[in-house]
Amino acid sequence: MTEPRQIRDATTMRALAHPTRLALLDVMRRDGEITATRAAEQLGDSPGNMSWHLQTLAKYGFVEEAGGGKGRSRPWRIASTDTRINAVSDDPGVAAAGDALTLQVLERDRAQMREWLSTRRDYSTEWQEASFLSNTLTYLTPSELAALSDDVVELFLRHRDRIEKRSRPEGALPVRLAAFGHPLPPTEAGN
Repeated sequence: MTEPRQIRDATTMRALAHPTRLALLDVMRRDGEITATRAAEQLGDSPGNMSWHLQTLAKYGFVEEAGGGKGRSRPWRIASTDTRINAVSDDPGVAAAGDALTLQVLERDRAQMREWLSTRRDYSTEWQEASFLSNTLTYLTPSELAALSDDVVELFLRHRDRIEKRSRPEGALPVRLAAFGHPLPPTEAGN
């Protein structure tokens, strides 16, 4: 397994914090290599705009040319399937860029959950029962929360080959996995 790509600079975070670029990366995770023309068809946009977004993603190392083709028929692929964003910084620019990226990702996840809720009856009972939303409250130390985060990331990456090698079992569908954990402000009683 390759080491995850660590993003710590504001410029790269700002480049990624765009809904079209996040959507492009999702399409590429699902469909593999993609041209600007095909991306435009998938996302309902112009090939020129998709080309510009793909070139921006390439400039910051999120995608790379796959070889072959020219212009808008040139194929692109994901450069890394494991990218970690670290916006913990005394630099307010890094913190703001990390917040903007996080909010974009959360909005995308929320929109996809709303779509699932409105269309889930179109799926088999098996898929409906397999889907989940888990929510709990517990008490953790910072080191315990960090360890839990590592465990969740490891669990999510268990099926990474289904993106990287496109080895998907029959009947597999794309599934959004999202998790977050953060401290809550204490109550008046200190709990």
